[in-house]
Amino acid sequence: MTDTVTRSVKHAQFTIEREVPVAPAVAFQAFADPAIKSAWFGGEEGWEQGEVSMDFRVGGVEINEGTFQGEMTSRFVATYTDIVDNERLVYTYDMWLNGAHISTSVATWEFAPTATGTKLTLVEFGAHLDGYDTGAQREEGTRELVENLVRYLTGRS
Repeated sequence: MTDTVTRSVKHAQFTIEREVPVAPAVAFQAFADPAIKSAWFGGEEGWEQGEVSMDFRVGGVEINEGTFQGEMTSRFVATYTDIVDNERLVYTYDMWLNGAHISTSVATWEFAPTATGTKLTLVEFGAHLDGYDTGAQREEGTRELVENLVRYLTGRS
């Protein structure tokens, strides 16, 4: 079998900052509690949830797989590398689309107290593989996830 994929690696970095009117502990819990995380992470209209598991500890692995409109299967596999309760979360993650490995990333979340709640800061560094994905596409999708999180934390749907 001949591999017809043109091999390449494109690197990208982005930062997303948002303020939410909840304490850092509440915002952090949206990542630490699997039931809460499932309320905002992934799953849009046309999404059929597949494998989901979460081991929220340093060295633990999270998996979230699903199929969109019966056509595109996405698989997210993260490994937690640093957790400081209510302050910081660091993980590496790989993404696959229809079985093709499209990227490996490092993501850091900071939860800083403010006078009215929490400043969330996400910084992500990615290696996007073989032209399946770009940094701009990942940033766009991640911004949508962050907006889902903000809506959840502020009680808006």
